[in-house]
Amino acid sequence: MVSAQRRTWLRMASLTALAAALGTFASPAAAQDKIRIGYTISKTGPYAGGAGITTLPNYQLWVKDVNAAGGIKLGDKRLPVEIVEYDDRSSSEEAVKAIERLANQDKVDFILPPWGTGLNLAVGPTLNRLGYPHLAVTSVTDKAPELAKRWSNATFWLGTSAQISQGLADLLGKLKSEGKIEGTVAMVSVADQFGIELAAAGREAFKKAGLKVAYDKTYPLGSQDIQPLLKDAIASNADTFVAFSYPPDTLALTEQAQLLKFNPKIFYVGVGTAFPLFKDKFAGNANGVIGIGGWDADAPQLKDYLARHKAATGQEPDRWASPITYASLQVLQQAIEKVGKVDRAAVAKEIRNGSFDTIIGKVKLKDGLLQEVWAVGQWQNGEFYGLAPATLAGARTAVVPKPAWK
Repeated sequence: MVSAQRRTWLRMASLTALAAALGTFASPAAAQDKIRIGYTISKTGPYAGGAGITTLPNYQLWVKDVNAAGGIKLGDKRLPVEIVEYDDRSSSEEAVKAIERLANQDKVDFILPPWGTGLNLAVGPTLNRLGYPHLAVTSVTDKAPELAKRWSNATFWLGTSAQISQGLADLLGKLKSEGKIEGTVAMVSVADQFGIELAAAGREAFKKAGLKVAYDKTYPLGSQDIQPLLKDAIASNADTFVAFSYPPDTLALTEQAQLLKFNPKIFYVGVGTAFPLFKDKFAGNANGVIGIGGWDADAPQLKDYLARHKAATGQEPDRWASPITYASLQVLQQAIEKVGKVDRAAVAKEIRNGSFDTIIGKVKLKDGLLQEVWAVGQWQNGEFYGLAPATLAGARTAVVPKPAWK
């Protein structure tokens, strides 16, 4: 027989459990007064240059734009965005730790990606396990189609290594057929996931395009000894130089090429060529240099974006991944608003399946990938124009041979 005191205790416990259950099933939007978004970014280490130009300024600009408009719309109200950030120090281990911290300790609603192929591949399994949408914007990898199938939360935005290398090979093959180059290539590549994959894809694409690789060398990430690579490239007598490089190497290779008076008909360097820093550092000598990426510089929405980016951050965006990074954040916001609540699985599904209006035009991913992407661009008269694929709006004709270094 249950005592009166025992019955009273059981009633109180039941009411407490009911209240907890009601709290559990209450609408998250009704309980929230802000949306917390976290990210880990390379503020130090070898990736800091790329992250500080391409990724971080666009995170800052987007948050500024969203909050100036009242926030992200959930249901019938708008919630401001609050940011939690960490420095991953260009380390895969630190990046993974930071993602875990953002999810399990900071309890952020969404997590934005780090910069670079290597770090995005490193944090991919963790973001998938934790159930956060993964906008792998600055990741160029041939694994993207496979990973997009394996990770239903992940999307890829810059194309694959094969797409980038094929775009370059198609352009070089066309120039050879027109008699503008002989088609002998000296190739160097950074010994990082990005460089390894692009070089492998490049070797195959160049061969199919009838090009001959006369010199092929990898170099360590963070290498300070760049000049020997160029001296060997000069000795190969190649009229086309290709470097699948990261920003510090891109700048160093260009600087050393001028000192060595190495002036091949085609001078192609990797990530960083499209950066405003490249134009600012080399001034007139930037003209004619070819690199990875590109954009439709005459598109009104991109001209407006460039002006807003410069006004908000004090610097111009890069002419490749910057606008795509901002566009991916527009997609994230629109997906959240379409779902109407902080439901990460539903938002990830909407990103994959929906159509979105962005600064780069209408975006609709296919199998988790952005399909139409620039592979090759060139500095012409102070602007970095897309060259290939030639089918994209705004594509320009390559200036060949590159003007002599001044």
